[in-house]
Amino acid sequence: MALQISATNPEHPALLLELPWDVPLEEWPEEYLVPLPRGISRHVVRYARAGDEVIAVKELAERPALREYELLRDLDRLGIPAVDPLAVVTGRTDSAGAPLEPVLVTRHLGGSMPYRSMFETTMRPATMHRLMDAAVLLVRLHLAGFAWGDCSLSNTLFRRDAGAYAAYLVDAETGDLHPQLSPGQREYDLDLARVNISGELLDLEASGALHPSVDAIAFGHEICTRYNSLWQELTRTSVYPAGEYHYMERRIRRLNELGFDVAEMQIEHSPTGDTVTFVPKVVDAGHHQRQLLRLTGLDAEENQARRLLNDLESWMATQDDYAPGDPLAARPEVLAHRWVRDVFRPTVRAVPRELRGSMDPAEIYHELLEHRWYLSERAQHDIGLDTAVADYIENVLPKARETLEPTTPR
Repeated sequence: MALQISATNPEHPALLLELPWDVPLEEWPEEYLVPLPRGISRHVVRYARAGDEVIAVKELAERPALREYELLRDLDRLGIPAVDPLAVVTGRTDSAGAPLEPVLVTRHLGGSMPYRSMFETTMRPATMHRLMDAAVLLVRLHLAGFAWGDCSLSNTLFRRDAGAYAAYLVDAETGDLHPQLSPGQREYDLDLARVNISGELLDLEASGALHPSVDAIAFGHEICTRYNSLWQELTRTSVYPAGEYHYMERRIRRLNELGFDVAEMQIEHSPTGDTVTFVPKVVDAGHHQRQLLRLTGLDAEENQARRLLNDLESWMATQDDYAPGDPLAARPEVLAHRWVRDVFRPTVRAVPRELRGSMDPAEIYHELLEHRWYLSERAQHDIGLDTAVADYIENVLPKARETLEPTTPR
């Protein structure tokens, strides 16, 4: 059988052909590999470079490789945070003609870390609780009808997100996509998550990498509690007095604050007409991401977007042509692009590229806002963004180690 590459982009096959597919993945020469931290996997996984892309290559049997490839494409269409599938390579043989396992190729998620790499230095308890976004990922998967079947920290990648961590699915091999999940399917995933996450943390505890004050079993239960609370908030049916529509507006605002948009809703009046039943039927994650992208063109994680929007609104209030409701005032989109041009970009560019590490521009800006707040609290007055940037470059970044711990002093 000849070598075959099934890819999502017509450019990818040409780039991938340069890689040594006739060599078992475990034996690939160093010249092709990129030294990035890898999590635990039941398969052989390597990071490599294909043109300008850094890719993750995983060896597995043909049927599960094709299935995972299609599932990841489905998750991408649904807007679920997961790694991007690039290709499946089949028909591999070694130099002697012996068959080699097919591979699944995904794009490396820039700035991400497997959870074990995050524990190379003992993570503080406050930082540990930021891993609770793993529960948000599971909720988003279940809202989309995806039963994961292997929920764990090992199958998740984490990226900085304004002091928290955004969780991404990295292994869909055991998953199934349905129009809607039953309570039993959700409970199965949730129970797996509790057992697997507690087990992974107990493993870290045995190696001395877990902070002594962190209870591995309690943390697994806490993930489930967070999941159930969020699921209830997103899907519960509310009954309000007829005519009191501000209750529905308040419910929608609450969902927006959690980072979700109500794309569709069901409203029913009672037979007597004195009450209204409200159910959010379709809830899409990424409320602040979409708002920031619409206003500024900046693409950021959800918490980063929320923080940048807050700063944007504060800045707009200082502008002479800002007058909400006035048809003659500057439109929010105009002010937002002015903020990007005059505030956001110059601030980020002031940070030397060699000191940024793996932080993306939105995370750098968040860190600078945090540092400004810290210095202003210490000085008992607003020290200004320019002063905060200068101090951050001089006193924080040179000393900061390249970890996922926040670099701003607390």
